[in-house]
Amino acid sequence: MLSTSHEPSPSSFASFILSLCKLHSFNYFSLSSHAITLKSHPSSTTHNRINSSILLLPSPSRIHTHALISHSISLSSKTMALETWLIKVKTAISNGLDSVRATAPTPKPIKKSTVGVLAFEIAGLMSKLLHLWQSLSDKNIVRLRNESICLEGVRKIVSNDEVFLLGLACAETVENLRLVAKSVSRISKKCEDSNLRSFERFFEEFADTGRDPHNWILSHKDVDVKNKKMDRLVTATSALYKQIEDVSVTETYLKKMYQCKDYDSTVKQQKITDLQQKILFQKQEIKYLKERSLWNRSFDTATSLLARSIFTVLARIKLVFGIGHEYIYPASLPRSLSASASATVYPSDNASSCHFVSGPLSKSYKHDEAMNSSNGTFFESNSMVLKPPTSTLGAAALALHYANLIIVMEKMIKSPQLVGLDARDDVYAMLPNSIRSGLRERLKGVGFSASDSILAREWREALGKILGWLSPLAHNMIKWQSERSFEQQNLMPKTNVLLLQTLFFANKEKAEAAITELLVGLNYIWRFEREMNAKALFECANFNGFLNLESSS
Repeated sequence: MLSTSHEPSPSSFASFILSLCKLHSFNYFSLSSHAITLKSHPSSTTHNRINSSILLLPSPSRIHTHALISHSISLSSKTMALETWLIKVKTAISNGLDSVRATAPTPKPIKKSTVGVLAFEIAGLMSKLLHLWQSLSDKNIVRLRNESICLEGVRKIVSNDEVFLLGLACAETVENLRLVAKSVSRISKKCEDSNLRSFERFFEEFADTGRDPHNWILSHKDVDVKNKKMDRLVTATSALYKQIEDVSVTETYLKKMYQCKDYDSTVKQQKITDLQQKILFQKQEIKYLKERSLWNRSFDTATSLLARSIFTVLARIKLVFGIGHEYIYPASLPRSLSASASATVYPSDNASSCHFVSGPLSKSYKHDEAMNSSNGTFFESNSMVLKPPTSTLGAAALALHYANLIIVMEKMIKSPQLVGLDARDDVYAMLPNSIRSGLRERLKGVGFSASDSILAREWREALGKILGWLSPLAHNMIKWQSERSFEQQNLMPKTNVLLLQTLFFANKEKAEAAITELLVGLNYIWRFEREMNAKALFECANFNGFLNLESSS
C-alpha cells in the first residue's frame, strides 16, 4: 500500500489519462470526461464506461492504466467519506450556533436613572426659580423702585442713598440665584449629558462673560412654556409628598389597630379591612403621582429645565439692573427683559406722570465698577456688596435680636396695663450693655411720679410714630430669617422681603437710639397706667369704706 503522500489525486489521474490518449492517437474525449467525473460520481455505470474506453488502449498501457484507475477510485471513495464527515460536522456546528443565538436573551435597553426621592429637593429648587422670575416682573420692579427702597424706616436708619439700596436689591437677587445654581450643579453630576455635567463651569462663564454657547437662555414663548411645565411638576410633586405622608399615617394607624383590644372581633376586622383598602387606594394614587411628578423623570430632564431657567433668570437680572451691557444677548429674549423692563425702573422727571423713561439700573448702580475694583469674578464682587459695613446691626450680629426686642415692646406699648413686673424684668434682661447705659442716662432726670395724662398721651403718640417706621423692619427681619431656616429651605418663599427692608443693614447707633426712645416712653406710660390703676383701686376702696360706714350708722 502506497503512502497517502504519494497517492495521485483524481485531478492528476485525469491529466495522465488525457496525455496517454494523446500519445496513442485515440479519441480521448469520452475517456477524459468519464475519468474527470470520478471524483464527484464514482458510480458503477461511470466505472463501466471507463473500462470500455480502456479496452481501446494497447495491452501494456491497458494494464498500467487499469491499475491506476482502480487505485484512484479507492482514493476517491476515501475522499468522499472525509468530505461527507466534514459536511456533517459543519452542519452540526451551524445548528448549534443557531440554537445558541435563538436561546440567548435579547439585551434590554439601558434605562436612564430617575431622580427618585430627590424629586422633593428639585421641586423646591424649581419653586425658588419660579419665585425669582416672578420677583423680576415689571410690576415687582416698579414696586421695588417706588415702595421697597422708599420705606420710611429704610430711609431713616438704613440709607437714603438710592444707589446703595438698588445695589443691595440686585446683589441679594443674584445671591439667591447663586445658591440655587449651587444645588443644581450638585445634582447635575448625576446626568449622562456631558454639557449638563459641566453646568457649574458654563454658569460661571456666563456670569463673568455673558457667553451662552449652548443657547440655554429661553425666548419669551419658551419661558412661559417651561414655567408652566415646572409649575405642573412642582404641584404634582407636592401632592406626591402629601400622599406619601398620608399613607404613612394610615399604615401606622393600621399597626395600632392590629394591637387594639377595645373592639370586638367583627368591628375590629371591619376597621382593618377598611384601612387596608384605603392604603391600597393611596398606594395606587402614589404610583399615579410618581408618573406625573418629578419622581420618574431622569436627571437629564430635570437638570435641563433647571439650567435653562437659571440662565434666563440671570440674563433677566443683568438686563433689568443694567449689568454687563457690553455683552451681546440673543435677540430671542423677551421684550420685557430689555426695553420694557428697563423702562419700568426709572420714572420720568415729572413725578405726576405715569410714563417711564428708558434706562437700566446701571444709571445709578455701578455693579460693573465694583466688579472691576474687586478684581474678582461676578459672584465674588456680588458677595462683597452684601457684606454689611461695620457700623450696621448685621455686622454686630444683633439684627435678629433687636427685631425680637422691638416686637415685644410693640405688644407692651399697645397694652401697658397688662405688663407685669416679671415681663418688665425680662425685657430689661434682653438689653445689651450699650442700650442699658444709654437708658440709664435718659432716665436720670425722670421723676418717680408719672401722673401727667397729657405727657402720657404725647408719649403714646411719639411711640406710635416710632413703631410706624421701625416695626415693619423688625417684622421683615423675622420673615426673612424664617424663610431661610433649615425647615423652609425646600419650600417656596411666601413673601418678597429683601434684606434691605430689614434691620440687617440698619445703622447700629440710630437703631439703638430709637429702641432707647421706645424704652423711655414705655417706662413712662407703664408707670402712668400703674398709678392710674392704683389710684382707681384706692378710690374704690375709700368709696366702699364710706358705704360701709353709712350702712353701719
